[in-house]
Formats: sequence, structure tokens, C-alpha cells
Amino acid sequence: MSKPAVLFVCIHNAGRSQMAAGWLRHLAGDTIEVRSAGSEPADQINPVAVEAMREVGIDITGAVPHVLETEDVRNSDVVITMGCGDACPIFPGERYEDWELTDPAGQPIEVVREVRDDIRGRIEELIAELQIP
Repeated sequence: MSKPAVLFVCIHNAGRSQMAAGWLRHLAGDTIEVRSAGSEPADQINPVAVEAMREVGIDITGAVPHVLETEDVRNSDVVITMGCGDACPIFPGERYEDWELTDPAGQPIEVVREVRDDIRGRIEELIAELQIP
């Protein structure tokens, strides 16, 4: 069986989706293909999100916001959206989840830490559901 592909989508692909991708890579290693994209990508990752992830030993400084393309969705087994609403295309047969998370843009580090920790719990559940050892 090929490894499952998970796509995280938010508007700017600069905070929530990048933190989720960082957590999934960190916790699942190479057992899951991890992708992230944004409907209106920012020009850089949110530096407060980078700092919050650095505090837990995860480096997302190399991540670059990526524009969401139809192929990204079509080639993913699980698509997790985070506040992009109707901007995220939906294809029948794929698994979709919408995670309601505070947008870390413009938020102080204390708020971004809460979002980071919320995302970690959701990622741990996702890994268990995908039955990745």
C-alpha cells in the first residue's frame, strides 16, 4: 500500500497549515506524504508561527507558502482545511475535514502557542485514524 497523502489548506499558507504540516512530518516521519497550500498564499511564513514551533523543536523556517492547485487536492487522500471556506475545491471521494482554529496572523506568541498545541492533538488523532505505526 502506498503511503497516504495529507494536504493542509488555509488562506495564506503561512501559519496554521504550516504548523500542521510541521507536526505531521515530526510525528509521522516519512510514513505520510505531507503537503500544504493556501488559497491566497502569503509571501513568507508567519515568524511567530516559526518561533512557536521552534519552542517544541520543530523547524519550519524552510517552508514556503504554496498556491493551492486542483492537482494538490486530487492527489491527496485527506484534505484538511483551516478557515479557507469556499476557496478550497472539493472532489467526491476524498476525505475532508475542516479544523476551526484561530488564525495566528497578528496574534501574540501566547495565542499562537495555544493554536500550535491544539494542532498537535488533532495531528495525533489523525495519525491514529490513518493507522500509521
